[in-house]
Amino acid sequence: MIEEAFQQVFGSPPEVVVRAPGRVNLIGEHTDYNDGFVLPAAIDRAVTYAGRRRADRRVRVYSEDFKATVDFDLDDIQKAGENTWSNFLRGVSKFLEADGHRLTGADIAFGGNVPREAGLSSSAAVEVGATAFWNKLLGLGLDPVYAVKLSRRTENEFVGVPCGIMDQFISALGRRDHALFLDCRDLTYRHVPLRADVKIVVCNSGVKRALAQSEYEVRLKQCREAVVKIAATGRAVKSLRDVQLSDLAAARGTMDNLLWRRAHHVVSENARTLEAVKVLQGGNLERFGELMNQSHESLRDDYEVSSKELDTLVELARQQPGVLGARMTGAGFGGCTVNLVRADAAEAFAQAVAKGYKEALGFKGEIYVCQASDGALVSV
Repeated sequence: MIEEAFQQVFGSPPEVVVRAPGRVNLIGEHTDYNDGFVLPAAIDRAVTYAGRRRADRRVRVYSEDFKATVDFDLDDIQKAGENTWSNFLRGVSKFLEADGHRLTGADIAFGGNVPREAGLSSSAAVEVGATAFWNKLLGLGLDPVYAVKLSRRTENEFVGVPCGIMDQFISALGRRDHALFLDCRDLTYRHVPLRADVKIVVCNSGVKRALAQSEYEVRLKQCREAVVKIAATGRAVKSLRDVQLSDLAAARGTMDNLLWRRAHHVVSENARTLEAVKVLQGGNLERFGELMNQSHESLRDDYEVSSKELDTLVELARQQPGVLGARMTGAGFGGCTVNLVRADAAEAFAQAVAKGYKEALGFKGEIYVCQASDGALVSV
């Protein structure tokens, strides 16, 4: 319990406690930075913050995960070269101050059970948790979408990672027993119910996503190049969000096969996500699962961000009774798969996949049977 860690480090109970969940993306992968559509769900694994006000302008922060404490001055917030885990809180604090929100000093402890570098958005949970912490401690009354944007700004401009906005959005605004359908262009969203007779089962390959960041930047550049090629044919497009499969077919002669396949994944994934929302609302889980499967194949073959480990987990999953759909989730090159499994089969599924993965590759994969949960700011 983070409250106990706070008491041990700082000598008295905290004033406030907030939690920000990790997430899985059910479908809509590598579409967010192309102004597209996504359908993530917050999961019941989270980063929790506990803290209290101080009378000065110093922030002392203890990381339970790293067993380390640092402090910084709110009047001179600098990016840390060591103890880089503190940069998420530093960045959130810096941008809140820049936007006119006067903060006080604070003693803070945080930690959680969202695996790092697994594709479950532990960094977004840390950022959103920091924003939610200041909001609750000081009664800032932050608009939730503003809080999402500020959390993403922290990762983009302070930490230096060019991520899309989906991860922060779902960590802030997830809802229990629902997925969240988000339009990443205009940030309109709605919650879509998940039936109670299914579980979200996450399979962690145990492989750190060493290539994810560099390859993410390559894919981002390729998507922009494809937009330029398609626009040159006379179509009014600002991003791949504006492209239909028929447009892509007409423009095929303007780009090489690699660029076309990258664009084809994004365009087809947007179409799959829109259909997935409709069938989920209608309760057709079998079709939803088929779309998840198609998404994985597109990520593997067209976008080329899967891996031997992720493909093995997906193949094992599809052999199990009760599975509806299985695909990689997150940036790729390691991390996790997400599986939609009938609730009465979920535990047997988890045991069988873990056993099969160990036998196939010699790795111990961790399996998490998850429930869609509330985000950090869903009740604000």
